[in-house]
Formats: sequence, structure tokens, C-alpha cells
Amino acid sequence: MPQIPEKIHELTVGQLAARSGAAVSALHFYESKGLITSRRTSGNQRRYSRDTLRRVAFVRAAQRVGIPLATIREALAELPEERTPTHEDWARLSEAWRAELDERIKQLNRLRDHLTDCIGCGCLSLDTCVLSNPDDAFGRRQAGSRLLVERGKPRPTGTSPATSCS
Repeated sequence: MPQIPEKIHELTVGQLAARSGAAVSALHFYESKGLITSRRTSGNQRRYSRDTLRRVAFVRAAQRVGIPLATIREALAELPEERTPTHEDWARLSEAWRAELDERIKQLNRLRDHLTDCIGCGCLSLDTCVLSNPDDAFGRRQAGSRLLVERGKPRPTGTSPATSCS
């Protein structure tokens, strides 16, 4: 990894990509979404402040755990622009996502625990599927295969209702 002398306070897009591990195209995308900012030189080249390295690392870590870009952008907007964010700044932002991540973990555990049952069950409707219809929420309205028609997938005239979970 190339080292950038401390006296250099701005990075080119190539330097930022090399140091952060993000592709140049990803950095351009992050900038277009308002996740990072740059200034333009007189030759219209991008220059990023050194603290952008931490912001990119934060964006990439948040993406890895499934945080939507809009949520990441909102969090980054809370960070100070006049100084490099501190450990406390980052901790405050990540704490706000703890409940959301805990809920995702709960959903993934449920998926893992019921996936084998679902694939092997051979069910012919959605009314009892613990993955497609948790807690039989749709069953209070009507049986599962009719829900597919209700969701905008009409069946041809004269055919019987769909009989699979998909």
C-alpha cells in the first residue's frame, strides 16, 4: 500500500482508492450519492481531504452489514466537517444502528432455522410457510395460493390456482 507523506493534506482519487481499497468507480459513486466530497483543482481533478479515508472505511463497513446508503448518508451528515471524526463520533453513529442489526440477526437466525423445513416440506400453499408467511399473517385473510393472484399475477382463464410456494 503506498504511503502518503503527512505533509500532503489532500489525496487524488487514485491515492484514495489505493489507500481505502475501494475502486475509483466506487469512490465516484459514493461522491454522487453524497457520502464523500471532493474539491476540484483548476484542472478539474478531484482532491479529497485525508479524513475521507475514514469516511470511506465507514461506508464500506456499513455496507457490509447491510445498512442502506441513504441511512449511511444521514449518519455521515451528522459528522463534523471542520475536523476528523473521533472514535466517539463513530461509536455514536454505530450505536444508532445496533437495534436494526439485532433485528436483522434475528431474521437471519429464523431463516437459517426454518430453511431446511421449508425446502423439504413440499407445502402447496403459503398459508403455513414460516418463511413466506411468518406467524401466518396472510392466513387471517385467505389461503396462500390465492395471494399470488391477488398480488397481480392473474392466471389464465380456465386454469386452477397455483399450487407452489414460489
